[in-house]
Amino acid sequence: MKRRIYIVLGFVFVTLASVGVFLPLLLAAWFFAGSSEKFHKWLLNHRIFGEYIRNYKEKKGMLLRHKIQSLALLWTGIGYTFFFAMKDIDPNKLFYIRIFLAVVLIAVTTHLLMLKTVKNDK
Repeated sequence: MKRRIYIVLGFVFVTLASVGVFLPLLLAAWFFAGSSEKFHKWLLNHRIFGEYIRNYKEKKGMLLRHKIQSLALLWTGIGYTFFFAMKDIDPNKLFYIRIFLAVVLIAVTTHLLMLKTVKNDK
């Protein structure tokens, strides 16, 4: 039972990693916007996260370096899981899990590539 829970949690976190840092940040901004002006402003002005959220909300796009980093992490995380991290999975289920990972990979990659690219920090 513990092994199955760990496998499920592993896939949950691979999925979260594939979605990247943006979805949790955007959800945090959305929840703060609906609940606390103070925390919403804090997040929008955060020295690390604020720029990501403001650029996304204002439809400015992503900095080229952030897009490259996100794609590299996405492909590395899902690629590793796809090829190396599923040795104990039932072969009958493995096919469907790999299909799911491929769909997530393609969907998130497509979304990131469709975002406008800001070429410099200005």
